[in-house]
Amino acid sequence: MEPKKNPKADLSRNSGLFFQLGLVAVLLITYLMIEWKSYDRSNIDIGSLNLNQELEEEIPIVDLNTPPPPPPPPPAAPEVLEVVEDKAEVIETKVESTEATQKTEIVKVEQVAVEEEDENISVPFAVIEDVPLFPGCENVAKDKRRDCFQDKMNDHIRKNFQYPEIAQEMGVQGKVYVQFTIAKDGSITDVRMRGPDKNLEKEAARIISKLPKMIPGKQRGKAVKVPFSIPINFVLQ
Repeated sequence: MEPKKNPKADLSRNSGLFFQLGLVAVLLITYLMIEWKSYDRSNIDIGSLNLNQELEEEIPIVDLNTPPPPPPPPPAAPEVLEVVEDKAEVIETKVESTEATQKTEIVKVEQVAVEEEDENISVPFAVIEDVPLFPGCENVAKDKRRDCFQDKMNDHIRKNFQYPEIAQEMGVQGKVYVQFTIAKDGSITDVRMRGPDKNLEKEAARIISKLPKMIPGKQRGKAVKVPFSIPINFVLQ
């Protein structure tokens, strides 16, 4: 007759689970034993703090051996004032009146000729009474002489204009503002230029140097200096 076994009474069925639980418990106990720390409390003295005890700070006494201050200087003796009697005689100056009276003689003064100084007057071209005359504008009406001067000046610039080769190679262009003065004798003086390049300024100065001698401008019938300015435009084509 074979013995009958109950499957629920088989103890080897959960042996793996029990083995794992036992292994975890052993590892936990081992870890706690390693990390356990104990201290000897007999050697610990935290002391006691008395809050009622006042803190007393000892201040050291330092002897600086400072010498006493010097005594104040004695007061200065008062100055002795000597009284001097004023015996000098004062001569009074009489101021005579400059106003004329009936007894004042009237002296006739001859007319004094005042020579007018030849002042170095400079009158702008736009407001001068008689504008300077460019050669060829002598027979033009007075009200059209300004336009004639401008036209002759532009013709002179076109005839003598030469674009500098260095400025062409460098691609330099722009306006050169030229200012000069027509002197009392009709000559061109005080030439000044301002432009974007020195080569263009030199060409503008060369053009102005070729201007002819002009008939000077007049203000109130007298020859005067007349400043004049004109732009010369250099454009590459």
